[in-house]
Amino acid sequence: MNKFFITGGAGFIGSHICEKIFKIYSNSQIVILDKLTYAGNLFFLKDIIKSKRIKFINADIIDYKKYHKYLKNSDVVINVAAESHVDRSFENSLLFTKTNTLGAHILIQKSLEYNINKIVHVSTDEVYGEIKTGSANELSQLNPTNPYSASKAAAEIIINSYRFFAKEKIITVRGNNIYGTRQFPEKLIPTCIYNLLTERKIKINGDGTNVRCFLSVYDFIDAILLLIKKKTNGIYNVGNHHEYRNLDVAKLICNLLGKDFKKEIKFVKDRPFNDKRYSINTEKIKRIGWRPKKSLMNDLPYIISWYKKNLKLFNL
Repeated sequence: MNKFFITGGAGFIGSHICEKIFKIYSNSQIVILDKLTYAGNLFFLKDIIKSKRIKFINADIIDYKKYHKYLKNSDVVINVAAESHVDRSFENSLLFTKTNTLGAHILIQKSLEYNINKIVHVSTDEVYGEIKTGSANELSQLNPTNPYSASKAAAEIIINSYRFFAKEKIITVRGNNIYGTRQFPEKLIPTCIYNLLTERKIKINGDGTNVRCFLSVYDFIDAILLLIKKKTNGIYNVGNHHEYRNLDVAKLICNLLGKDFKKEIKFVKDRPFNDKRYSINTEKIKRIGWRPKKSLMNDLPYIISWYKKNLKLFNL
């Protein structure tokens, strides 16, 4: 594979993907398209951005005029660009539809017009909605319960319609809550860390008993690259099965920072609807050889250390 086109490549997940591809495919060209919203930062790409193999485009995913010049002749397209914070989606749902649904549609359409060999669309386990018992598999009904997950589900419905004539080209990955360095302090883990490091209380929605599974960004990227290498297509759940309540995560981080959990927590009004539990069945991707290797418990000390060194990147 000689050329990768990656949207959202200056964000949390996208920048890690760009770095990994840069390292593994040492002769490849990588075109990175990113709007550089509040969650994107060229600093995340500092180790590769100056390479002649990298071309960075500051643009919106819906700006299809850019595609003619930069998307053509790509071997692989990876769509990571997204508005992803559920609370923000209630405040500005149209932006989420614009980026997550229309943006994905435009990218997929243009990719097929230019006859791209492989298209990877990054989705989320939240498209299944609340899973009270058991786990959702790739054939389970989509039941999104907020504007964010609805915009991602809508994108999937459009993308899946192409399966009748472009099935072999498209991979959709539905991941757990992804964790790691560079994540903007609005999701649970970086918010807990950032607030404690800046002497603020951790705000917990509702009673904090909502259950989530957390997957390392490195494990997630390994899954995507394996799917590309194996020349697969279709939908794949990618996740970890170790469940944590939001309160458990906050307590872990408090303990690692030597903070008194009871003094550092502030319960706030819950969002309009907050799914109690997500859970996905990952047997399909495990059958082709993928397993999560990382654990949140082991990775948290390093992640906390990174935020300590890079607090200035997030001026909240």
